[in-house]
Amino acid sequence: MKAIVAGAGIAGLVAARQLGLAGWEVEVLEKSPAPRPDGYMMDFFGPGVEASERIGLYPRLAAVAYHVEAVEYVDAELRPTARLDYDQFARLAGEKVLSLLRPDMERAALTALEDVPSGRVRVRYAARVSGAWADDDSAGVAVDASAVPLPGADLLIGADGVHSEVRAHVFGREKDYLRPLGMRAAAFIVADPGLNARFANRFLLTDTVDRLAGLYSLRTDEVAAFLVYRDANRAQGDGQPQSTRERLRREFAGLGDAVDRLLELCPEHPYDDVVAQIVMPAWHKGRAILIGDACGAVSLLAGQGGSLAIAGAALLGDLLGPVDSPSGIDPAMAEFERRWRPVVEEAQAAGRRASSSFLPANRTQRLLRRWIIRATHLPGIDRLVARQIVGRIAK
Repeated sequence: MKAIVAGAGIAGLVAARQLGLAGWEVEVLEKSPAPRPDGYMMDFFGPGVEASERIGLYPRLAAVAYHVEAVEYVDAELRPTARLDYDQFARLAGEKVLSLLRPDMERAALTALEDVPSGRVRVRYAARVSGAWADDDSAGVAVDASAVPLPGADLLIGADGVHSEVRAHVFGREKDYLRPLGMRAAAFIVADPGLNARFANRFLLTDTVDRLAGLYSLRTDEVAAFLVYRDANRAQGDGQPQSTRERLRREFAGLGDAVDRLLELCPEHPYDDVVAQIVMPAWHKGRAILIGDACGAVSLLAGQGGSLAIAGAALLGDLLGPVDSPSGIDPAMAEFERRWRPVVEEAQAAGRRASSSFLPANRTQRLLRRWIIRATHLPGIDRLVARQIVGRIAK
């Protein structure tokens, strides 16, 4: 059995590994020239923990995790206005919570391909999917607008993110499925020993209205930056086009010297994209199926993207791995969607509920967020707040 996986992100690599371990031949295509170096810090908990333990990925993730003592909201002088204790959060979320950089998660999934017998899984970088098709008998893709398509496969897996090319070519236009949440998010990593020393073991978030800057020190002399702002704020001022870096500098000016320094060091083309969810009536069509953000992006507000990527890909591998003839593919895809869709929809609902508290639109909402976080130190209230953060996962 042969599968083509579009996208070498977390979901795509885990799906490729599981199918390869089951005996499939898998070709992974990634448009980036190499594993992506930038990304934001993620909390890894919930269904992804159980799945990663079951498939043997958890030790690799734990080895690259960061120790976070607390999340602190701070003013422009970096004085705390509210604090969430991470040990307490981990206890309420089921004891196991890892703080991981997205690129570290991808690298862990990539190195885990070493568990697959040689030759079963091939990863090709700088291979952009420019066309895709799927019918009841086979599926295939074109790469980089080549007139010569990749040979047909038994299965095509679209794991190529919110702006999936597989989804666009097989299922229809992005605008039919993309549900923006009114925000944009940017992320980049800069080297600055001075900043790095100031934030050890703390994840700092600016206590601001309509925009939020997050900072975290990495193991070297680097600092990871995470910026979220209202999409409606993107007026160009004088009407002239601006680079992403210029836009971020304008949006986040005045948040203190630490943020100003991050903006000074910001690369010319950092990651910057709409915060959105993907909502679709069906995730599979013919011999093609979508996984991860391509079919069920929950948004960073839900806080479960990495966890769901691993758990969903592992489940797909469980169901498709044993299939040894084309006739078994469609029932396996249908069962995957039946079992996984309720989990994704619950996480998406949690993300939508979190939008106002994550990025308050006014001072009243910001004050309410402070009160809620401070209340996590009260017995009983802590569990209620945890349920708001992790949905139904908190025990």
